Amino acid sequence: MKKLNERLKTKVDLPLSRQTLITIFLTNTIIKTGLLSVLKPHDLSLEQFNVLRILRGQKGNPLNLQDVQERMVNKMSNTTRLVDKLILKNFVKRTECKKNRRKIEIYITKLGLDKLAELDSKVDATEEKATSKLTTIELKELNRLLHKIQ
Repeated sequence: MKKLNERLKTKVDLPLSRQTLITIFLTNTIIKTGLLSVLKPHDLSLEQFNVLRILRGQKGNPLNLQDVQERMVNKMSNTTRLVDKLILKNFVKRTECKKNRRKIEIYITKLGLDKLAELDSKVDATEEKATSKLTTIELKELNRLLHKIQ
């Protein structure tokens, strides 16, 4: 891969497995940068946006922190801190579970839903642009291969 060697400014022939992983990491960075350019003006991180979409998917039903954490794309995120930031922005609310007072339930607010509605088309366009050079067949194959790595 001459392009990767040029990008890394190295003449060393890297093992194919390392080339592949570095290319995946570089691609991840490019995609994240594009998505962040859409979210940053709205004072949202990718992880906060992910929490909002998870909660929207509940269609008004609450989730506890553990359930949110399990559904997160980035499992390394501090879910409590993310939710606290979203509460400060009035995008989510936290309540005590009526059946189990030790359990905290999290809901998306109308303001959170409105923010997602505002961002949906922008995020969709960014995702489509990131994958626009691939055909539907290539996208399916890429997904298959990435799942195989996982």
